[in-house]
Amino acid sequence: MLYYFFRFLDQFGIPGSGMWTYISFRSLLALIFALAISAWFGGHFIRYMKRHNITETQRDASIDPYGVNKVGVPSMGGIIIIVSMLVPILLFGRLRNIYLILMIVTTLWLAVLGFADDYIKIFKKKKDGLHPKIKLLGQMGLGLCIGLTLYFSPDAVIRENVEIRKNGEVTNVIHKTDPVKSTKTTIPFFKGNNLDYSEVMGFLGEYKTVGGWILFVIMTVIVVMAVSNGANLNDGMDGMAAGNSAIIGMALGVLAYVSSHIEYAGYLNIMYIPESQELVVFICAFVGALIGFLWYNAYPAQIFMGDTGSLTIGGIIGVLAIIIHKELMLPLLCGIFFVESLSVILQVEYFKWGKRRGVKQRLFKRTPIHDNFRVLPSQLDPESTYKFKNWPRGVWHESKVTVRFWIVTIILAVATIITLKIR
Repeated sequence: MLYYFFRFLDQFGIPGSGMWTYISFRSLLALIFALAISAWFGGHFIRYMKRHNITETQRDASIDPYGVNKVGVPSMGGIIIIVSMLVPILLFGRLRNIYLILMIVTTLWLAVLGFADDYIKIFKKKKDGLHPKIKLLGQMGLGLCIGLTLYFSPDAVIRENVEIRKNGEVTNVIHKTDPVKSTKTTIPFFKGNNLDYSEVMGFLGEYKTVGGWILFVIMTVIVVMAVSNGANLNDGMDGMAAGNSAIIGMALGVLAYVSSHIEYAGYLNIMYIPESQELVVFICAFVGALIGFLWYNAYPAQIFMGDTGSLTIGGIIGVLAIIIHKELMLPLLCGIFFVESLSVILQVEYFKWGKRRGVKQRLFKRTPIHDNFRVLPSQLDPESTYKFKNWPRGVWHESKVTVRFWIVTIILAVATIITLKIR
């Protein structure tokens, strides 16, 4: 809103009003405001939740070998993150921007879904919360909405990158003058750093473009579901999901900025996405809100984000990557989320396989994989066999697991950006 106000004042030559046209200025303001709101609002929110006894009642303290009882700590902390994001976004963003609108819709959509899950757990005393099928349908619905909007909206366009070659060597990268609807996405190591979904569906002949868009929408649904649930599984230790998501958010902020800047897009040989610079304002508010939330969520946590937060931040990461056509880079960037999800799937399937043979077996001591590092021998099921019983040796403190996961995510984030220059 303030963008339009100061743009109006700029017509009259008011000193300083022109600064609001700079994306860097508005992005930094969004980050600072989000951090400040999160830190201020977080304290008031925690006191309110404790005063009304809205706290964790079903957290299993036995999984912590150090005996830290998590019961009684307020949940639904995702509200802090969401409020701290939306206020600066509404203040400093260009609200007519299609990409910013999609990100706000994503935030509110998944916030409602996650809040419903937390509400059922805390107030209805149902351990499983919202039925898994309802959560999946909600995520699928969002993915379908995002994919179809990007297909139908005339504002969601790109300018394709074209390599200029001389003697077989790339001498320059230019972008086509006319913006177009495209099913291309960025993928490292490929020619031009692009992969076209339409070409993947080339076997459809003259209908390959339609097939490409159908594949794009399907990919959008899969990405939203995978990343949202991956972040949800990663939310199991104090500061874990918030820290990892902030790091991933910073990497996506870099990718969004270079995708919206024609010179940087040419240097990295990626497609140029007009008007996507508003996503930088959004992602800065996202990162600022998460860092502010960490003030209270770092070990020992004074509040948990709950599904209100974890489902939302995962969905935000997935949708933003889709919008800037970087979704195929998420398996590397969100490697921690991917491994968390994979560990659960492998554990369940390995257990089922053993059960069919009359054997009680497990791959890991506990999943998601971050829990595997803090299990005492006395907490293992004596009737089960464990494939990786001696990994790791000993028990790691919760804060050590969290920080080491952050370090891995930093490495993956840097690697993701570097891959754009590896051809």
